[in-house]
Amino acid sequence: MKKYHINPDTLAMERVEHGFAYWLRRSGWYLLGGICMGTIFFYLFFLFFPSPKEKQLMQEKRNMEAQLEVLSSQVDQMQIVLTDLSQRDDNLYRALFGAEPIPLAVRQGATRKITYYEQLASMTNSQLMADLTLKTDQLEKGLYVQAKSYDELMDMAKTQEIRLENIPAIQPVMNKDLKRVASGYGVRIDPVYHVRRMHTGMDFTAPVGTDVFATGNGVICFVGWKQGYGNTVMVDHGFGYKTLYAHLYKPLVRKGQRVKRSDVIALVGNTGKSTGPHLHYEVRFQERPIDPRNFYFYDLSPEEYDQMIQLSNNFGEMLD
Repeated sequence: MKKYHINPDTLAMERVEHGFAYWLRRSGWYLLGGICMGTIFFYLFFLFFPSPKEKQLMQEKRNMEAQLEVLSSQVDQMQIVLTDLSQRDDNLYRALFGAEPIPLAVRQGATRKITYYEQLASMTNSQLMADLTLKTDQLEKGLYVQAKSYDELMDMAKTQEIRLENIPAIQPVMNKDLKRVASGYGVRIDPVYHVRRMHTGMDFTAPVGTDVFATGNGVICFVGWKQGYGNTVMVDHGFGYKTLYAHLYKPLVRKGQRVKRSDVIALVGNTGKSTGPHLHYEVRFQERPIDPRNFYFYDLSPEEYDQMIQLSNNFGEMLD
């Protein structure tokens, strides 16, 4: 397009003539603008339309993240199983041999230094990978401690056959269907005073006159009346263990008598502080009541043991 301007001296219209420098400068601006627009369009194109190689890498990244999520979930499930094994180990197997529970700090142990996980967290897919690595380290440590504990228990078992015969190991009344569990060990509602207090044993409902069994070999150390317990029999099993059988209708043994597991030692009754016919059963270690649920291993399969745990937890009101 031709351009004109008014000459101030002649007041005539004159054509504007541009030199080489003008056209060079103008071309430079067009070129710079074209480069900028091209760069922007190039960036936007690859931002919204990735290359086949990028698509493949993104799909591989999504697949890897999905696999890590699945692995993390599997590790969580294994940790639940390990926690259950640890609880059984401390509360059942180690209690059986009178061994001290493994401290929580030992079970968890020291894994890698925290700086290791901080380094992982700064990498790609950081948090998921760091979390999975931490879980795996903790699981590995827990499995190692548990395996060592089982080795220790095996050594104890080889030398403690007599202990196994004496320690309480069955339910004190016939209760294969587990329908006679009335209340478990722990804080419960007092049936008379209607306040929460510690229940130091387990209650088993049964008709008056039902057989009561010694739950392990031992010597009768008490036969008589105890305040609140009514007619009571106690068996000293040695190794620090005693069992107590209360609210009896009639003891069938005498003090000093030696009994074996499954011997009938009394009949279920309703004596003492009792709201109905039942047997109150306690296991004591070093004169301190402990949870009897951990001492039915000759009677119950793992599935029945879990059912016993649920039943004894569900009942909130005791009978004595």
